[in-house]
Amino acid sequence: MDPVTLQVLKSHFEAAAESMAYTLLRTAHSAFVKETEDFTSGLTTPDGQTFASPKDLGATWFIGLDYAGAIKAIDDYRPGDICITNDPYSGFVCTHAPDMHLWMPIFAGETLVCFAVGHVHNTDMGGAVPASLSRALTEVHQEGIRIPPSKLVSQGVMDETLLKVMLRNVRMPEQNWGDLKAQIASLKTAERKILEAVERFGTETVTAGMYGVLDLAERQARRLFASIPDGDYTFTDYIDEDSPGGVPCRLKLTLRIQGEEAVFDFTGSDPQLQSALNMPTGGLPRHILALVGYNYVIYSLDPTVALNCGLSRPVRCILPEGSVVNPVHPAATGMRSLTCVRIQGMVIGAFSRAVPERLPAGPSGGGGILNVRTTDTRTGRLAMASINPITGGGGGAANGDGLDGSNSFLKNTPVEITEAEVPIHVLSYGLLPDSGGPGRHRGGLAVQMTFQVFTPNSAVTARNRDRVRFSSWGLEGGLPGATCGFTRNPGTPGAEDLGNTDVVRCDPGDVLTISAAGAGGWGDPFARPVDEVMRDLAEGKVTEAGARAYGVVVGDAAATAALRAGPRPAAAGMTFDPARLAFETVWSDAAWDRLSELLFALPVEWRFFMKHQAFAEVARDAGAAANPVAAVERGFATAAARHPQIGLARREAA
Repeated sequence: MDPVTLQVLKSHFEAAAESMAYTLLRTAHSAFVKETEDFTSGLTTPDGQTFASPKDLGATWFIGLDYAGAIKAIDDYRPGDICITNDPYSGFVCTHAPDMHLWMPIFAGETLVCFAVGHVHNTDMGGAVPASLSRALTEVHQEGIRIPPSKLVSQGVMDETLLKVMLRNVRMPEQNWGDLKAQIASLKTAERKILEAVERFGTETVTAGMYGVLDLAERQARRLFASIPDGDYTFTDYIDEDSPGGVPCRLKLTLRIQGEEAVFDFTGSDPQLQSALNMPTGGLPRHILALVGYNYVIYSLDPTVALNCGLSRPVRCILPEGSVVNPVHPAATGMRSLTCVRIQGMVIGAFSRAVPERLPAGPSGGGGILNVRTTDTRTGRLAMASINPITGGGGGAANGDGLDGSNSFLKNTPVEITEAEVPIHVLSYGLLPDSGGPGRHRGGLAVQMTFQVFTPNSAVTARNRDRVRFSSWGLEGGLPGATCGFTRNPGTPGAEDLGNTDVVRCDPGDVLTISAAGAGGWGDPFARPVDEVMRDLAEGKVTEAGARAYGVVVGDAAATAALRAGPRPAAAGMTFDPARLAFETVWSDAAWDRLSELLFALPVEWRFFMKHQAFAEVARDAGAAANPVAAVERGFATAAARHPQIGLARREAA
């Protein structure tokens, strides 16, 4: 296809996807869809390869999502069909139960041209807790009703029984039904747009254009890889707790770049968890959850790339079975977004090791997404809504400061709408001073919100809470960002630090303050011009105490000059927070690699248990810091001897 025609069709496809998103945005019922914009829309080839997505609306995480597994689960497609699933283990297109995916075949006469696809994140899908999601859940069965790939509409006729079963099992059925109708309207919008293209260009040309834009994205991705030095780039990061009150969850990535291709090897990441942090990928070598950070990196390096499945053709993921990045049923998956956020940052970190001058420092990656379930005392009715994502910031970079209060695709909800949706009172909402990591270019600031609830039995769900212990990293001499905060009744004698708690039962009058983590800074903080520091001070982004991290003593030019003239460490590489550095004096890469080898030699059901047993033994080992690998081996052997059943389990597995 000639380049001009290809660009015309590419624009038409993208406009169709944008129109789908706009229809959904304007007709959805829940705040989490119409305000926060946790939804997707797109177009796929008949075999499920996404070839068009919006750039400005909805969840940019899912660019290039492969619908093949879901599409193949349905035997036959006819005009007027619409299919549905929210099961994380059916085809691995859906990644946790609240994400309701729909897809509809678009026919031109007898020819299946493509599919219109998309999802919304439902505020609730039933299950053990309001909003369906909590780190504490251990099985997917606790996370709400699951619908395997099914026909919701057959040749224009709604399956009323399936619809009734779904709506009977959720807490706010009118929200789910309203959002579902908006999704259907979105798919119908796509059908009109594609049939317009067929009428104008012909079926064969439109089909050729679909595959042409996929080929274009592949060429663009290969060109970028060719510009990056070959090599292995390893990056490790942690989730604070692998379960409530647990120990850290390790995630490890080795990025191998060779020529125009790359391998993302997650070997060394923790075994699957007895919590909801597992990321269901089915081991698919190009699953989008493992490649969200890759899409962000490639778009940052070249904003002209076509955003579709073609970008993933030159890459391959290694996702060990039975690990946190490839769990086996029935592992809970509801909080997979936290793990995905951490991996997104890790991918940026791995690429930063290759081209530090082209990518930013660590993103915040630890804010909560708030839902409130309460009672409206004016009407006596149950009220439940998403009230806001508490976002962090983007990392500072060689070309400027990180974005404040902006992390990934989630949009904020205006306070007025929040208070109209649920009967709470927002006391304050803004940026948290000093939360961005100091640097020549400052890391983005975190958002903080304080609000009050008024009725008994109110429940606040703050999923994705993390970065309470370990924070984001600085780059090229920049410093780490601040950690998160979550406090009940702050400033009172009964103040309670909630840590990583994600479901809070509140009494009438309780006040909650929640903040995200800040992002890392880039470059030596003392190289930041004094006037820029003073501007941040005037804007409330930095306090007088915080200005000292930049070598600025407010109101004292002589003291500033003396402070900045003092000795400074070399401004190169990555800077990690003190808590992580202290933790890694025992739990070094070598020690954790050895533990990983021992754990993955066991059957899946023993791995999480034995990890915690080994951690407990190492904590009691006085010589652990002197030789961490030997301490891990001693601890594991001691724990294994205490549980002789493990030998039988090994033999059965073999």
